[in-house]
Formats: sequence, structure tokens, C-alpha cells
Amino acid sequence: MSSIKKREPGPHELELDLPAAHSAERLARAVLRQFARGEGVSGAEIETLEFVASELLANAIDHGGGERAMEEEDRPGDVRMSLVFAITPTGWKLEVGDQGGGDPEEIQALIAPKGAPDLEDERGRGFFLLAGMLDSLTVAKSADGRGLVFCAVRDHGRS
Repeated sequence: MSSIKKREPGPHELELDLPAAHSAERLARAVLRQFARGEGVSGAEIETLEFVASELLANAIDHGGGERAMEEEDRPGDVRMSLVFAITPTGWKLEVGDQGGGDPEEIQALIAPKGAPDLEDERGRGFFLLAGMLDSLTVAKSADGRGLVFCAVRDHGRS
């Protein structure tokens, strides 16, 4: 059973605590879509937001401790991920956290590679594509040190 905790620490902000499984990713996108609509985000911008959220959540599941779990019972223990979405005065900000460790500097190099990524590789283009859609995409260690937090900012997302 999914346990999603929603809190509203301030106006125009959504926070979700999710199990690191693809079933929770689908649910998170639906909640995010509904929240963004309620905040007046345009339909086209919601599509961008959902794509960004989907890529970052899938990354958290596949590489951030969830071991590609499709359902909650497939996870290696109680591995969690977080999503925080906020409307800003000029657009929106989305943060996705995981519990899988990792080196932020190594990941940041994938986000902003020197030159285009190798098109022959089967993986490794997601961050590059996201960075082109966003005004900012950064990664840092989570506050508890167990994982990473990705922060995506788009400064023209509010209708």
C-alpha cells in the first residue's frame, strides 16, 4: 500500500514522501498534475513539468536505491524518494530526492557534459535533455547524506 504524505508548508507548495517504486511514480505525476492545474500552470507547461518529474523520479527509482522496483513489494527494504514542487514568482521549482548515495560532482558532469553525449550509448542522455528544457538543473547530497537531491528550475512556467 502506498503511503504518501502530503504537507503544505506554505502556499503554492506540494511535498510528497514516496516509496521508491514505479507504481508510486505514476501516482506522484497524477497528484503533481492536479496540484499544478490548481495553481494555474498552463497545460503545455504541465506537460513539461510531468516529463521532468517522470525522468527524475524514474532515475531515483532505478539508480537511487529502489533497484528498478515496479511495485512497493519489489523494493530492497523501505527505500523512499521525495518530491517537492513549488510555484515561484517567475515559474516553478521541482526537487526530487533519493536514498541511493552517489557523487554529486560525477552526476553534475552528466548534466552539463563537455559536448553532446554519445548517441551510441543506450543510456545517459536524460540529464542532458532535461538541462536543455530547464533554466537550471543541479544535484547535491541530501541533508541526511544517504542520497542525492536534484533541483530543476523553470523560470517561465506560470500562465
